[in-house]
Amino acid sequence: MTSERTQAYGRVVRTLDDLGPTKLHGDEQERIRSAADTLIFAATLEEARATLEDVDALSDHLVATGRWSEERAAELAQDIIGCGPLAPVA
Repeated sequence: MTSERTQAYGRVVRTLDDLGPTKLHGDEQERIRSAADTLIFAATLEEARATLEDVDALSDHLVATGRWSEERAAELAQDIIGCGPLAPVA
């Protein structure tokens, strides 16, 4: 685990604390929390694949419903993704 991953995790937690109750439904908050937890402990991208796909779907849903701007949803998605393992350099 790297400091970048733990910092990303902290940003996700702050977002949930600051915006969760007013901008997210309970099940959405749980999906985000679960995704961050899964990714912070994932060792490989393969372990994180399904979680990353769910983060993408949730981000799209938040924008499609008009509750989040594209920019804010992308920021949240990047913070969640930042909790995960880095792609190997080829």
